[in-house]
Amino acid sequence: MLSIAIGADDAAIELKNALVDYLHQSGFTTVDYSADAQHDGGCAYPDIAWTVAQAIKNGRHLRGILVCGTGIGMSITANKVPGIRAAQCHDTYSAERARKSNDAQIITLGARVIGAELAKSILAAWLNAEFEGGRSAPKVEKIGYYEQLNRS
Repeated sequence: MLSIAIGADDAAIELKNALVDYLHQSGFTTVDYSADAQHDGGCAYPDIAWTVAQAIKNGRHLRGILVCGTGIGMSITANKVPGIRAAQCHDTYSAERARKSNDAQIITLGARVIGAELAKSILAAWLNAEFEGGRSAPKVEKIGYYEQLNRS
């Protein structure tokens, strides 16, 4: 099993740490791409999201977790990387469907929106779900098609 990439900005370090502990207790290994807010003078979420998304695109990780204040900025940035599907999730159903229907490799969470226990439940739903293919496969392929159109 490849490790899970995780990254957080300075608004979400505490939640990120709780999620890393949870992942380790669940048997996963992680690579932390978060900037050190104390030593780096804060950190810009676009840089972290881009770095994690690139690491997944390049095959260093199968999945990634991004955490900022709302999860919105991380999701927007990660989705700029071709081939990446990042889903902002604040409930377990959306997290499960992000994997099953959309094959999302990255989940984004908002530290100012949800607490640590809910975040763990959401993360568990996402980690335990797998892409179903079937009727969803052509839709995910079409996302890639439109992404390619945008590149030309």
